[in-house]
Amino acid sequence: MEMRRKNLNIPGHAHELTFTCYRRYPFLAKDRTQAWLAQSVNDACQKHSYALVGYVFMPEHVHLLVWPKRPTYDIAVFRKSVKEPVGRKAIGYLEEHAPHWLEKVTRQRGRRVERLFWQSGGGFDRNVDDPCLLLTMLDYLHANPIRRGLVKVAEDWPWSSAAWYMKGESGPCVVDAEILSASGRS
Repeated sequence: MEMRRKNLNIPGHAHELTFTCYRRYPFLAKDRTQAWLAQSVNDACQKHSYALVGYVFMPEHVHLLVWPKRPTYDIAVFRKSVKEPVGRKAIGYLEEHAPHWLEKVTRQRGRRVERLFWQSGGGFDRNVDDPCLLLTMLDYLHANPIRRGLVKVAEDWPWSSAAWYMKGESGPCVVDAEILSASGRS
C-alpha cells in the first residue's frame, strides 16, 4: 500500500519544498534544464499567485521557499505546475538527443509504462509560519552549493536566489520576498 503525504494548505504559511530527480540522476546539471525549471517556477508562481521567497537548483534536486498569496490554495497543484512541464521537456529532449537514457528513466507499473524525470511522490513539503525560521531555511538552502564544493560563496551559484539577497542581482527566477519584510530582511 502506497502512503500518501498529506499537504497542509494553511493560510499564512510558507512552504519549503524539496524534490529530487529520478534516482538522483544529475539532470539539472545542464543550464538548459535549469532554465526550463526557472521558467516553470516563474510561470507557476504567476499562475497560482505564489511569492517565491528563495530557491536553489542543485544538479539532482531543488529547494523552493514559496508563500501562497491567496488564503485558499493547494500546494500539490503548485508543485505539479512546476514539475510537470520540466519533466515533459526533459523526456522529449532525451527521446530526441539521448535515447540511450530512456531505458534508465523508464519503469513499468502494471500495464502502464512511465518515463520519469522526477522521483515519484511529492518530495518534501514543510509548512513554515515563523519568519525567523524562514530566514534560517533561506540561509541553509543558499549554502547548498558551498557545501557541495560547487562555489566558494553562495551568490556565485547562478541557479539560486542568493545573489538577489546578497547583491540585489536578478537571477533566472523572480524573487518576491514581501513575507520577509516583517522580519526586517528583504
